Amino acid sequence: MPARKTRKTSKPAGRRGAKRTAAPGKTATPLPESMVTGKASPAKAAAGDGPVFAYIASLPQPQRGIAERVDALAAETLPGLQRSVKWGMSYYGVGDGWCFCCGGFAGHVKLMFVNGAALEPVPPVTPVAMGKATRGVELGSLDDLDERQVAAWMKQVAALPGVGGKKR
Repeated sequence: MPARKTRKTSKPAGRRGAKRTAAPGKTATPLPESMVTGKASPAKAAAGDGPVFAYIASLPQPQRGIAERVDALAAETLPGLQRSVKWGMSYYGVGDGWCFCCGGFAGHVKLMFVNGAALEPVPPVTPVAMGKATRGVELGSLDDLDERQVAAWMKQVAALPGVGGKKR
């Protein structure tokens, strides 16, 4: 009997997102499907503060609180900050290119620096499919956010050439 062909999918094998459950007697806010599957949000690409604020507001807690604090820290740290939603995440830039991004996923928020391999110290997380030099951190709660270190990384990465712009 010939071997039966199986249909292959393009989905990579990987860890599955945790299902969100509510405390007894409470109703859970369901996570957007994209957050459960580990993909970025289906938010449409759009430039400006408004789309980024809307994206952040669409996140469930605790991801929303973490993303709000990262956004506020970026605004406090980088004069002339520009915002945009790209690839289902909020992107931040200064001058002529994008420097870092922040996106909500099941159980955490990813804060990724486009040229993170050049930062001191190098952020600990190497993301999948975000470029060879991208590095960052995964934040499960506001307690995981080392504001002093993240602000230092924001300043360093803003001084490097960004993505999507001219070389500085």
